[in-house]
Amino acid sequence: MYSSVRRDVNLTIRYAEASDVKKLVDEIIDDLDLFHVVHQFVYCYRSTGSKSKRIIARIHGLGKIWQEALRRPPTYVIEVISEHYDRLSEEEKEKTVLHELLHIPKGFAGGFRPHKGYIDKKQIQKLHGLLLKRRSLKSESGLNRYQ
Repeated sequence: MYSSVRRDVNLTIRYAEASDVKKLVDEIIDDLDLFHVVHQFVYCYRSTGSKSKRIIARIHGLGKIWQEALRRPPTYVIEVISEHYDRLSEEEKEKTVLHELLHIPKGFAGGFRPHKGYIDKKQIQKLHGLLLKRRSLKSESGLNRYQ
């Protein structure tokens, strides 16, 4: 039954906390005033070993049934695919993380916003421009707490 399964292929995906991504997430949440996103319930992980060709990052939510069963609040995990994300410029990393954060709905209940009507390149460009502007203003006024 399983004779066609290749045994020489390593199918293991490994996960590790990504403190650099978490720092970026927290900066973006603060700088763009994403008040609906609860910092302490957004975790960031870097995966290695993915065979994905196009995915740079993805967001996972703890659905209602899991929240109930585990007695946990709504929680999100942003996963960056090391093989793709780590090669990006800092600007593209910011846009990627911003894209994933936009999937979190205003209710922060464990669900997701779809791309249609909420997330597109134009929206990402607009928000990234605002992010850069706000960072510049903070830097000029000496309020950049992440340095």
